[in-house]
Amino acid sequence: MAKKIAILGSTGSIGRNALEVISALEPAFEVVAMSAHHRVDLFCEQIEAVRPPVAAMTDPQAAQACRKRLGNCGCEILAGPDSLVEIASLDEVDIVVCAVVGAAGLPAALAAAQAGKTLAIANKEPLVIAGELLTRTARQHGATILPVDSEHSAVFQSMQSGCSAEVDKVILTASGGPFRNKTAEQMRRATIREALKHPTWTMGPKITVDSASMMNKALEVIEAVWLFGLPVDKIDVLIHPESVVHSMVEFVDGSVIAQLGTPDMKLPIQYALTYPKRVRGVCDRLRLDRLGKLTFEPPDLGKFRALTLGFEAARSGGSAPVVFNAANEVAVEAFLAGRIPFGAIVDSIEQCLEAHTNQSHLLSLEELMATDAWARQYTAQHLSASFKTVIQK
Repeated sequence: MAKKIAILGSTGSIGRNALEVISALEPAFEVVAMSAHHRVDLFCEQIEAVRPPVAAMTDPQAAQACRKRLGNCGCEILAGPDSLVEIASLDEVDIVVCAVVGAAGLPAALAAAQAGKTLAIANKEPLVIAGELLTRTARQHGATILPVDSEHSAVFQSMQSGCSAEVDKVILTASGGPFRNKTAEQMRRATIREALKHPTWTMGPKITVDSASMMNKALEVIEAVWLFGLPVDKIDVLIHPESVVHSMVEFVDGSVIAQLGTPDMKLPIQYALTYPKRVRGVCDRLRLDRLGKLTFEPPDLGKFRALTLGFEAARSGGSAPVVFNAANEVAVEAFLAGRIPFGAIVDSIEQCLEAHTNQSHLLSLEELMATDAWARQYTAQHLSASFKTVIQK
């Protein structure tokens, strides 16, 4: 019988890749629900191609436009933010692919965990914001959390060579982004176009900017703490510009197990769907004879300050990762709108963390979202007061 899939965020990069993977794996998998925010044209094209019985748009006006365009197509179109929770909880759904950018997908991820689903998590925010709550909920309800992020998928795959007690260190690799060879001052003054010019990966604008600042790696450090039950001091980061070694695990006997593959998100998506089995798919094969070399170097923590702040937030725990993530989301949005310089992103995160009084344990979604809202408001006000005019186009 086919496994039933719900894709949260089907119009994004991960969602589009997931649809391609599932199409190649038919009839073993079937999309029965999917969601988008406001990209009506693309979402309608996806619905017409996939024909799921249920779909959702978190923007109510977009949902209405989608209903009008599709007419009586046999797909029920839900509307509003709560619709994500509804489709993630559907009885017929076996696997929920969580690919909604930002904190918006957290309630749906929790709902899927409460319903005992398999969560294939591509976006970092659910575990960064609510790692303790989400993993505890999953344990209580028999849900399974599988990583889709290429780095965490690599760690997960490498860990099959041992057990958690035998892990000495997890090594997350990072491409270094577009500013790997730039100075700290060049990075601070970077334009939007420069920040979005990633050397190896094709991603959405928010994630691409996070890669440029290495904020994405900072979030991955926090995420790894909860995914693998490790103290932060057992997690390290190395720059690997070829983006072929997706991450590594060093075991107590000195063995280092790595997962290699082409820089293509379809491979980790497929592994999360087919785990524990491996099947043929649509990914290009890695040709080691054509690589020439694989290089590794430590990150410049003076230049990539987001990574330093991420390790500090991970060590502090409690509400610090919530604030860390929320402040970044607001600052990146302001940068992409041309309201602040690139260097102000990390400055504003640090300012927000300094203004926040950390709470050691947050056990409810309401507490987490209240802290998230505070950090967003604080950062928005701080940036509004500091930057009065548009500085970039």
